Amino acid sequence: MRQINKECLTGPEPLAGESRGRGRHRSVEAEEAILKAALRLLEKKPLRKVTADEIAQEAGVSKATIYKWWPNKSLVALDAFLARMTEEVPMPDTGSAEQDFKQQLQSVVTFYNSPLGRLFSQFIAEGQSDSQFLVRFQERFLYPRRNAALVMWRRGVERGEIRSDIDPEMVLDLMYGPMIFRLLAGHGSLSSAESAAMVETIFTGIGCSDPDRSNGGSSQHQLDLRTS
Repeated sequence: MRQINKECLTGPEPLAGESRGRGRHRSVEAEEAILKAALRLLEKKPLRKVTADEIAQEAGVSKATIYKWWPNKSLVALDAFLARMTEEVPMPDTGSAEQDFKQQLQSVVTFYNSPLGRLFSQFIAEGQSDSQFLVRFQERFLYPRRNAALVMWRRGVERGEIRSDIDPEMVLDLMYGPMIFRLLAGHGSLSSAESAAMVETIFTGIGCSDPDRSNGGSSQHQLDLRTS
């Protein structure tokens, strides 16, 4: 399993080739202006129709400034998307793993139903023809979000709410996969009630009903929640 990494809390590291020793360090004000400009444009039209020139003009910076920090407009869009999602889709800590996942999945659904949230499917499409972008998408967005979800999972295991003999990576796929499928394929709705029902159904299978399991269990099949 992947190691829980600091990007969950601090955001992504600079892109490869994004040299902080080349000229001045990033200007916080300029970076914020670029990301906010990208968000404004992406809420109005799809990624393929937004240009680096438009982002620069909207942000009041030169296009060279953008390319000094990002190789292309898609990665500007990805960082802007991640920043907004981090604000609007927090990882809750209610004291109940089931409630944590219900709230988190519902906030994800709400976000993906928004004009900006629909950009997610465009990133997936972009990754099918650009393998380097797909890697960046996984490193900067997918893995940090999954790592943060694993924190909620581990709390549930430690409290005896979730069986410890189940692979959490598999369960995360089962929990978030249907939502992504519906988002991309247009199959079924993405309502809060349905997302809650998905979590309840999954917890029927992974929740602890045996006191021995809630204390860590002695099953020879118990899987260690590895961090690497």
